Amino acid sequence: MRIFQSRTALFAVLAALTIVSCDNKKFEVNGTITEAKDSILYFENMSLNGPVVEDSVKLDADGAFDFSGKVGKSPEFYRLRIAGQIINLSIDSTEVVSFKAAYPTMSTNYEVKGSYNCSKIKELSIMQYNLQNELNSIQQSPNLSQQQVNDSCAQVITAYKNNVKFNYIYKEPMKSYAYFALFQTVVFNNMSMLLFNPRNNAEDIKVYAAVATSWDQLYPKSDRCLNLHNIAIQGMRDVRILRNEQAQATMSAAKVSTTGIIDIALPDNKGVTRRLSDLKGKVVMLDFHVFGADGSTKRIMWLRNLYNKYHAQGFEIYQVSLDPNDHFWKTQTAALPWICVRDEDGVQGTTVGEYNVQSIPTFFLLGRDCNVDKRDIQIKDLDSEIKSLLAK
Repeated sequence: MRIFQSRTALFAVLAALTIVSCDNKKFEVNGTITEAKDSILYFENMSLNGPVVEDSVKLDADGAFDFSGKVGKSPEFYRLRIAGQIINLSIDSTEVVSFKAAYPTMSTNYEVKGSYNCSKIKELSIMQYNLQNELNSIQQSPNLSQQQVNDSCAQVITAYKNNVKFNYIYKEPMKSYAYFALFQTVVFNNMSMLLFNPRNNAEDIKVYAAVATSWDQLYPKSDRCLNLHNIAIQGMRDVRILRNEQAQATMSAAKVSTTGIIDIALPDNKGVTRRLSDLKGKVVMLDFHVFGADGSTKRIMWLRNLYNKYHAQGFEIYQVSLDPNDHFWKTQTAALPWICVRDEDGVQGTTVGEYNVQSIPTFFLLGRDCNVDKRDIQIKDLDSEIKSLLAK
């Protein structure tokens, strides 16, 4: 009886040690980043709530670094960052991943060893970089109209998405690089946009669902898996609502003539829904803006001068932010005296489409009757236009 109890106790101890051993599996990320002496290299976890610094090191002349961490129950995503230069990576086992790069071209010019997924993420990152350069070239072409720019960029983006969809995501949806591919972005018209957007594209929802289904088999109930399912489900609801609205009626002249305005109802930085139509009786500048874009600070100062000059006479600014980052937008707008709301769908939101916004920033002037008087490209003397509308 004592022998049996001893063996049972021994098995229990071994089982406990096994559990502890599994729970303490480690990964290692090491390598060198040269030409970056005295720079701070950050090792950040790309959590569902944004980047979290896990560790950092001040690089010596040889640029050597070595980070380690605990392996999770499902793949996790990290990045190596010096200032704005970033190397993305994923960890899904007790692997040792090595990187070799030189600053300041480390984002696209680096070597990686020890991880199949990290090698694929490198491919995707370089492809994304080349795509952005191609889009920039199209947008900066002096020989193309805005419509031609939009059409050309749409064709390039569609081709890119098809390549990533069939040769990466659908090929191995269970891999962490497929998950990474879902959230690639580009900057178009000074705005960051998801390439695969499940909010208004039924085909993109299928891509998210494919990865979610595969991850269900390997990492059931993991936070990232649940998040993918929530994104896909919400996307299906959004698309269904959009289709119903389109079936009932399009945003037409009939609606505008009835209400006197294409109304906007979006939350401000305190979460309060602010309607454009509530400003009837005032002269309103409807402004579309991206706080993360170059020149934003200078433009905000220009708007502040206008506001200070005419607000007491009945002038108001209703500003629609198209920034992708909610926290950043709230920080930037905390001290603004006018109404600032945010369309979380950015350039792909219905607000931009309804007002036929072709570039950012742009603005419209509305009279006291809530009708659009003119848009910025039609105005030669803004002060004269505002004074004229205030006098009516």
